[in-house]
Amino acid sequence: MIPNSDQLYYLGTMSGTSMDGLDIVAVDFSSAHHPRLLQTEFIAYPDDLKLALQSLVSGPQATIGELCQLDSRLGQFYATALNRFISDHKLEKQQISAIGSHGQTIRHQPVGEHPYSLQIGDPNIIAATTGLTVVADFRRRDIALGGEGAPLAPAFHNQVFRSEQCNRAIINIGGIANITGLAADPGQPVSGFDTGPGNCLIDWVCSEYFARAYDDNGDLASTGNILSEPLHRILTEERYFQQLPPKSTGTDYFSPAWLRKSGWLDFDKQDLLATLTELSAISISQGLNHLPYPVDECFVCGGGAHNHHLMHRLQYHLSDRSLSSTAELGIEPDWVEAMAFAWLARQTLLHQPGNLPSVTSAQKLTILGAVYFSNGIC
Repeated sequence: MIPNSDQLYYLGTMSGTSMDGLDIVAVDFSSAHHPRLLQTEFIAYPDDLKLALQSLVSGPQATIGELCQLDSRLGQFYATALNRFISDHKLEKQQISAIGSHGQTIRHQPVGEHPYSLQIGDPNIIAATTGLTVVADFRRRDIALGGEGAPLAPAFHNQVFRSEQCNRAIINIGGIANITGLAADPGQPVSGFDTGPGNCLIDWVCSEYFARAYDDNGDLASTGNILSEPLHRILTEERYFQQLPPKSTGTDYFSPAWLRKSGWLDFDKQDLLATLTELSAISISQGLNHLPYPVDECFVCGGGAHNHHLMHRLQYHLSDRSLSSTAELGIEPDWVEAMAFAWLARQTLLHQPGNLPSVTSAQKLTILGAVYFSNGIC
């Protein structure tokens, strides 16, 4: 039996393409257009778990056994984190309608003869351990209908961020960056697509050469030189940047192997960070040109919103368009994506569609995800 979903809270979890840990939110959707964020928490992956995930994503030599074990291990990590979150924030489980669990993306290849997208973090374990209903596996139904399976957050962005006064773009900068276009004209469909690398390559260089998880405030990149000629070459020769929407990608494509193939690892490493930051800024700003209408306002969410140097370079390339974080619209940038998957879980339990064919190019609207009921009985 599906509970009265408008009177209960939802938990949303997001393990993004930066692979740094788990975002958890508790959300009250009593007012669907103005969801209320109740509690938030970020739980970092232990170093050994993060290393295992990175190896699985970037290492083609990973075995099926390693994949299956990590799926189970990650499911238990999520379940334990969720139980602790519920306890620490004094939430009552009977008030929680469901958990929307995105899982950790391991592979994403939505084109070709046999398209696919794979997220791990076994939802069976989460449901069994928490005693709560879990909605997961959000991407594959859209892919089954000929869509990209990503990005999925634009439907939520449309619900909470659309303005009737001006055209807006929501820019999510995680490991991969993506754009949502929201026209003031309600007759214009929502647009959205991945622009390419956001933080993923920057984070890898910081970890590999500077013993840092990320470039705090962009301090390292800000001291380097942008290498204009290699940057221009990659922007013109890399097929993904030339591809028109709809399109989506992942860190299994924009990976350390991609960086090695580019020849950029021979550069001074601070110059490399400066150039990678510029690559993210330019590919995002150029992506805005693919929207079917001019954008007046841009709002950033995701970890990239805290990289001051990246935001400065992005503002430089956006020219006269305003740029700020989604905090200006009432939702802190760190929690937008996790809230989106809480909302998508709610859509699923209400038998409402969660995808947007104008974004993913799926054949039609569809209910996303699989439901793992708390007691195993519907």
